[in-house]
Amino acid sequence: MKPARRFGARTVATLLGIRFAYRFGSRLAPGRTVAHAARVFQTPLPSSRERAAQALATTTARRETINVGGEQIATYVWGDPTTQPYILLAHGWSSMGLRWQSWAAQLLARGWAAVAFDQPAHGHSGGTLCTLPDFVRTVTAVGRHYGDAEGVVAHSLGGAAVTLALGDGWTAKRVVLIAPAADPEAATSRFARFVRLASHLRGPLHDTLSRRTGVAIGDLHIRHHAPNRTQPAMIIHDFFDRDVPVEEGELYANLWPNSILLRTRRLGHRRIVDDEAVQTAALTFLSGVDFG
Repeated sequence: MKPARRFGARTVATLLGIRFAYRFGSRLAPGRTVAHAARVFQTPLPSSRERAAQALATTTARRETINVGGEQIATYVWGDPTTQPYILLAHGWSSMGLRWQSWAAQLLARGWAAVAFDQPAHGHSGGTLCTLPDFVRTVTAVGRHYGDAEGVVAHSLGGAAVTLALGDGWTAKRVVLIAPAADPEAATSRFARFVRLASHLRGPLHDTLSRRTGVAIGDLHIRHHAPNRTQPAMIIHDFFDRDVPVEEGELYANLWPNSILLRTRRLGHRRIVDDEAVQTAALTFLSGVDFG
């Protein structure tokens, strides 16, 4: 048997064990089960740090660090955002700032600088736990540090964070959101179904998350924020996205006053970011071209 298949078998066994523990823990030890579920929900996959370490060896970016709420946040800078218009690049869950390297090369070729960063507990940044309010605080801090941006490109949970953070002491002229998440409660529901956490414990799970972040989960839904945004926005979402349903991207387009929606096919949730046609459309839009 190949090593990859042995690893796959171990992964399946681990998942089955977690589901078994949560199914019974939901009945016999609900408090401890919710606490464990909250910790798992807020812990990025180890692959974020592993891929960041590999990418750092080949990147052309200048690595910098800023302090956000006591955590050291790693940033990556291409060009000079103090003298050039720059594009802020915001990654999604369990990803990392250097996943934008291919975008940075194209931005530099167009005369822009680029700034990416690792969210807390991701890549080279400090911290062990992270969720949407942490994403929002970090986007805000990075935006304030480097100044108002020519544009911002954000993927997945990063799209929700940018939507909430815009206008909080910094802004961007144009916005591109790729497969943006819209509904945090839908995300916790998908997580609970996946690990088999009992439905009656989803409320306590939300309460646990809110106690750590100081933000009620209902306040994070983009229906409270997208209608207030005035920047031109391009929403790009794939019909076959299994991680964040296309309906969430469509919701952005319906709520954001000055937005357009591009739907793709067969790119899923992650390949869409690196698709050449997607990058071309986004860069054209950031250049000021409005799609009719």
